[in-house]
Amino acid sequence: MSFDSLGLNTEILQAIEEQKYTTPTPIQQQAIPIVLSGKDLIASAQTGTGKTAGFSLPILQKLAESQAEDKKGKRPLYALILAPTRELAAQIGDNIRDYSRYLPIRSLVVFGGVSINPQMMKLRGGVDILVATPGRLLDLVQKNAVDLSTIKIFVLDEADRMLDMGFIHDIKRVITKLPKKRQNLMFSATFSDEIKKLSQSILQSPESIAVAKENSTAEQITQYVHRVDKSRKRELVSYLIGKNQWQQVLIFTRTKYGANHLAEQLTKDGIKSAAIHGNKSQGARTKALADFKSGQIRVLVATDIAARGLDIELLPYVVNYDLPQVAEDYVHRIGRTGRAQNKGQAISLVCIDELPQLKAIEKLVKMQIPELTTPGFDVNPTIKATPVKKSNQRPNKK
Repeated sequence: MSFDSLGLNTEILQAIEEQKYTTPTPIQQQAIPIVLSGKDLIASAQTGTGKTAGFSLPILQKLAESQAEDKKGKRPLYALILAPTRELAAQIGDNIRDYSRYLPIRSLVVFGGVSINPQMMKLRGGVDILVATPGRLLDLVQKNAVDLSTIKIFVLDEADRMLDMGFIHDIKRVITKLPKKRQNLMFSATFSDEIKKLSQSILQSPESIAVAKENSTAEQITQYVHRVDKSRKRELVSYLIGKNQWQQVLIFTRTKYGANHLAEQLTKDGIKSAAIHGNKSQGARTKALADFKSGQIRVLVATDIAARGLDIELLPYVVNYDLPQVAEDYVHRIGRTGRAQNKGQAISLVCIDELPQLKAIEKLVKMQIPELTTPGFDVNPTIKATPVKKSNQRPNKK
């Protein structure tokens, strides 16, 4: 199947071709016709499956057709896309700009952590597609800077992460501002009972698609566990990066403090690193990601919330410095690598305290993850396990 068989116009097809996309991914093949038909949709799709194009391409097609019919030149807000994090919102916005470069369409991305005034000014000038995080969107609604009553299409992206971050009440507040007659699209990597309940309150007789097994890990990702004492994790990760000449490594820690501390320690070891998390300014997060993508820094240390939605092409290595407290987050973390048919490696450093989390992860992914060993880093058998403290991080809701 090719993109031109999906009913997209020549301007969109030209933009897709310039992005070097030749064949639609499975989710694009299934989602685009459903969205074009006007039906509601709930889709199970992990990051890296091409889901952003799965909803943005047909939205652009429908908007272009709508503009052709409306000769008055009015610019009411046509589509609203809600994303859980600043990084994901920015990534969606970049994609929409790429796909709409030959269309007379205005899109805007709004999120917290930056001044609200420039966003209000751009909204006054008229916007067709708005990509937003929930907190900042509600700020703009409160200031009467945005009118949601004209929305024709509403997209809730990464709904599972929205709920994890405590956005359920914000989402419900947004929905009360939307017109009752609209098309709804919901995307989620996992389908928990809470997600199903939320979908029932938003969607009307939706079509349902799933492009990967629930909680599955990509076949092109090679997974390993490396048992190690907690006090030697930093020494081991530094050794592995140096010995194996890894050039681009995304490392996950449980806490913001842990991310900062590890980035500082690795830099002292001669491995240039930066940390991203909710306490970093948007400018600092954007710069760290750009430096990582360009190779100016070798390691990016991130918390789960900050890393959600990161789109890094050809990322070869993910390291779980700390195992996540929620097993499903393991799938999201390692899904940063092995994307678009490229191979990747995911290595988890596991101390004795984390064996219960490892057991839960292996049960979820339905496999025993093979173990790596490194001479000189044998586990001390006299160390007793202590419970892992829960992270007290609170997500930034804007």
